[in-house]
Amino acid sequence: MRASSGLDARKWGILLVLCGAIFLEGIDVAMLNVALPSIRADLGLSTGELQWVMSAYVLGYGGFMLLGGRAADLFGRRRMFVFWLTVFLLFSGLGGFATEGWMLIVARFVTGVAAAFMTPAGLSIITTGFAEGPDRNKALLIYSGTAAGGFTIGLVAGGLLTAIGWRWVFFAPVVLSFVVLVAALVFVPRSARPERLGRRLDGAGALTVTAALVLIVLGVERAAHAGAASSVGTLAAGLAFLVAFVLIERRSPEPLVRLGIFRNGPLVRANVSAMLFAAGFFGFQFLVVLYLQELRGWTTLQTSLAMLVIGIDAVLSPTLTPRLVLRFGNAKVIFGGLALAALSYGLFLPLGADWSYGAMFPSLIILGLAFSMAYGPLTIVATEGVADEEQGLAGGLLYTAFQFGAAVGLSAVTAVSVAATRGDTPAALLDGYRTGLLVPFATAVLAAAVGAFGLRSRKDGGPTSDAGNAAAERADIPVAH
Repeated sequence: MRASSGLDARKWGILLVLCGAIFLEGIDVAMLNVALPSIRADLGLSTGELQWVMSAYVLGYGGFMLLGGRAADLFGRRRMFVFWLTVFLLFSGLGGFATEGWMLIVARFVTGVAAAFMTPAGLSIITTGFAEGPDRNKALLIYSGTAAGGFTIGLVAGGLLTAIGWRWVFFAPVVLSFVVLVAALVFVPRSARPERLGRRLDGAGALTVTAALVLIVLGVERAAHAGAASSVGTLAAGLAFLVAFVLIERRSPEPLVRLGIFRNGPLVRANVSAMLFAAGFFGFQFLVVLYLQELRGWTTLQTSLAMLVIGIDAVLSPTLTPRLVLRFGNAKVIFGGLALAALSYGLFLPLGADWSYGAMFPSLIILGLAFSMAYGPLTIVATEGVADEEQGLAGGLLYTAFQFGAAVGLSAVTAVSVAATRGDTPAALLDGYRTGLLVPFATAVLAAAVGAFGLRSRKDGGPTSDAGNAAAERADIPVAH
């Protein structure tokens, strides 16, 4: 590893711009999460429509992430970052003017697509603009910590803004986006125009995989209120698009996804575990927010402060997790995090109509610990042993797995909760929430089962692996060589 030369003023300027963008993405999602009940009340949305306000964003994000990473390589990272940050700004503002549910859902989908192009472009500016070694590690640690901090601060900011009016949850990011955009034009340097001769975007692959994701999620969500034939037909159409995607990738000279990468067992396990973990994490938060605000009558600010403890991951991820990886290896830490997630959801299953915050606190803080243990090591395993020229692909696959899992989890808890709610009385709502909570519990148990297979494979990262050493170095832990 090369000695650090330190970050000069120019690099600090670039890093602050990119941190502002990832902070924006984190705070945007968190603020919307706590504003959902107020949006439902004002626009008269059903639970299914409300779920799509969240799912539309993660589908746009996950469906176009792979294409976004490749577009940054072909058309220029700065160009893609600035252009899609502008789109993010515009459609976030348009969401605040929505008067119908479909308007908000469309605005959120386009905002998610913008994030899918903006985020990999920003990350690649760091990985190509900072020297490999201490400088890049420091930049990435600040970058990832800012993302977690954005989500945590967004929980509180969302409560405060929703107390004024839920539309400010969409207007506030416009102001921050504009500041970041101006700073990007000043600090992020122009790069040489990439050589694109003979290279093209795999548009057909991107469209078919996105159609597959949308239809599969729609099929899961419709299971609660549509006929069996309609739900099965929607799922079948989604699977057909998935098959089409695979066929396109097999024949494409420049595929969006080189299918041979799935021969990497640890990578596949990491992606499946990430998908299941995200499904439980987002589904659980969705139900808890509805429970606190619609059944218990808590304000948005009270809900925000209650959920804030989950944000402990912003502190633990860069401090505790590297030490755990060094001591036990990635596989054991991942398994521990997934098992803790199952424990967190299991403790919440006997949910009562008048639970005190003290009764909820163990589940929430354990979930924050679980996230801090699972997220970072999953990222390491999903990208370890992958050739440099496919690191973007490996990262894109992981983020796609997270976003698709989040969308399926939201749809599944909605379908199960709605199906189990027999009436509009408090008791009926509570029955629906309790039944819906089985979904995150089941997905966490499945994720832990998948993670357990990694315990038998040293390829998933042992205590003396390079990944463990890298994690230790980021935390300034001495490593024996």
